[in-house]
Amino acid sequence: MTTDVSTSDLRMVRAVDGLDLALEPLQGLWSVEQYFKLTNQTNHLIEFTDGVIEVLPMPTRDHQIILAFLYELLVLLLRPQGGKVLFAPLRLQLRPGKFREPDLVVLLDAQDPRNQNDAWLGADLVMEIVSPDRPTCDTDEKPLDYAEAGILEYWIVNPLTATITVLVLDDAAYVTYGVFARGERARSKLIDDFSVSVDEVFDAT
Repeated sequence: MTTDVSTSDLRMVRAVDGLDLALEPLQGLWSVEQYFKLTNQTNHLIEFTDGVIEVLPMPTRDHQIILAFLYELLVLLLRPQGGKVLFAPLRLQLRPGKFREPDLVVLLDAQDPRNQNDAWLGADLVMEIVSPDRPTCDTDEKPLDYAEAGILEYWIVNPLTATITVLVLDDAAYVTYGVFARGERARSKLIDDFSVSVDEVFDAT
């Protein structure tokens, strides 16, 4: 039995007998337990908000190269300091009933109790590499979600504009710490000594 990963036409198909069921009518009715069982059976990225599941597009090669580049830099800096850096797929609970799958998630202390096996219960920093199919999700929607979750810093790595935007939490909302373009180094406010050449990020592909 397989599940079609189209968000607009979510279906369950059983190859043995040709059973084909539309799952769209179940949107809004999924439980957290069902979401966990579903995501445990696939390597597709699936997010969850109050009973609604959303299947994300498969990452491109360029996306994964940028992801690997940033992951390696963060691990090199934070692992000796006792931090933890992971990458999607990994469920991140933003609040009860809402889960995202950020490209990169960081906890400054690996012993932080939010570091759980089935899902992280928060993060100190997240990074998203903007997807060309729906860029406003990363640039407009996710800042609201991550601010609601109390995540201290959010990096928007945008290959479409060759910019890296660093947002930092101020009370309950993000403010722009910097928008860094080619020829500049994007830098973190949260993590001392972490900066990266914008040229190197986008030329890595």
